Amino acid sequence: MFNKIKIMKRGHRKVAKSDGEYAYVSPNRSSGLVSTSDVVVNHASRGGAAPNSHLPHHMILDAVPSPHMGSIENQPMFRDVAVTERQSLFMRKLQICCFLFDFSDTLKMVREKEIKRQTLVELVDFIQSGSGKITESNQEEMIRMVSVNIFRCLPPASHENTRSENVDPEEEDQYLDPSWPHLQLVYELLLRYVVSSDTDTKIAKRYIDHSFVLKLLDLFDSEDPREREYLKTILHRIYGKFMVHRPFIRKAINNIFYRFIYETERFSGIGELLEILGSIINGFALPMKEEHKLFLVRALIPLHKPKPVTTYHHQLSYCITQFVEKDYKLADTVIRGLLKYWPVTNCQKEVLFLGELEEVLEATQAAAFQRCMVPLFRQIARCLNSSHFQVAERALFLWNNEHIVSLIAQNRGIILPIIFEALEKNIHSHWNQAVHGLTVNVRKMFMAMDGELFDECERHYARREERTRELEEQRVSKWQRLAAAAAQGG
Repeated sequence: MFNKIKIMKRGHRKVAKSDGEYAYVSPNRSSGLVSTSDVVVNHASRGGAAPNSHLPHHMILDAVPSPHMGSIENQPMFRDVAVTERQSLFMRKLQICCFLFDFSDTLKMVREKEIKRQTLVELVDFIQSGSGKITESNQEEMIRMVSVNIFRCLPPASHENTRSENVDPEEEDQYLDPSWPHLQLVYELLLRYVVSSDTDTKIAKRYIDHSFVLKLLDLFDSEDPREREYLKTILHRIYGKFMVHRPFIRKAINNIFYRFIYETERFSGIGELLEILGSIINGFALPMKEEHKLFLVRALIPLHKPKPVTTYHHQLSYCITQFVEKDYKLADTVIRGLLKYWPVTNCQKEVLFLGELEEVLEATQAAAFQRCMVPLFRQIARCLNSSHFQVAERALFLWNNEHIVSLIAQNRGIILPIIFEALEKNIHSHWNQAVHGLTVNVRKMFMAMDGELFDECERHYARREERTRELEEQRVSKWQRLAAAAAQGG
């Protein structure tokens, strides 16, 4: 089966006919450095601003190529020129790569597009081979060239095109950017530069600065999964190499999460950002900083609330479990957070929550378990009686986990009375045979744990059932008397 693929036109800047159907954005250094003091970041913005509007005015030539540039021409390969000339050749190749093309029409500027693609390949090979350490000025121009190509207006999201806000993200058509043949190479060049052993972070951090990182994070809203995968790898490498940026990156990701949770519930790259965070959390030092605990409570746990949680739940569950494995005292906080956002009508989400709950309980110590076991097993009892067999079955599977069973056994005096009624109801009235069989097994397990306690719970249950029947009989009798009195009065 092939995934349904939809190619959409990107939100390209309109170019005048006189521009020769391509645009050139100059990376001329003489105009000064990129200013980052007045950068405005709007994570929700997909359209409206012109592409590359984040760049200073001196870097944009109104989409008109320089008169002396003419058309794009091939440059010699690095191996064909003297070592002393390679840096100037590197600069000329960067200038070629600053030309932007319209990829919505595959028949336009075919030769020029191929020249740019081949030039990008050569630049990637040059950086990867380590055949020459590029100069500081060339590093600056390279980051500018990367910015010209990747920092652009994303097209309207598919739900905006269809005016359908309630479309399930998993059911949306997969979007593939038509300009990817060039974008991929630009991302590859940036990645090779970041991971290169020749890259001096003291110099590179001048160009890969906070403004650059914010714009990278904005691009995570791209609907093209290939682009998000590259962004994930690059941002992770930047986090690892540029220690000075680490607090800023964490804070910026926090802000994206807050906007997603409390305002939009729309952001394509939540799963990729959580994958990066999973690795970051794994490296947290102990004792854990208060900042990290607040991130858990204010961002990660509330991420269970949005409707699209199914699209990133696997990554979210991993991050949550990492916190509990790092600091077992956080188990109570996490479990109570899960109970707070527990789905009421969405059975698919309930199954996911039960799976995550098992992973958390796997890392939970007895003391933390005791603090939250009463509300926890009240919720599990409701799941046991769910008419959706997958929910009931997943809840019963908790008793297949030895660690969880040991925690239950230590606290059976409190837990069994809470869930005993749910077990009995399943045995007598659940429609699914698999759920019925699993319930019988759990019931036998409790009988083996503590026969006396089980018998006592059974007696209490029998008395409650008898009392319930008596109350029901009294109610029916009252209504019968009222009906008779009404008949006589009529």
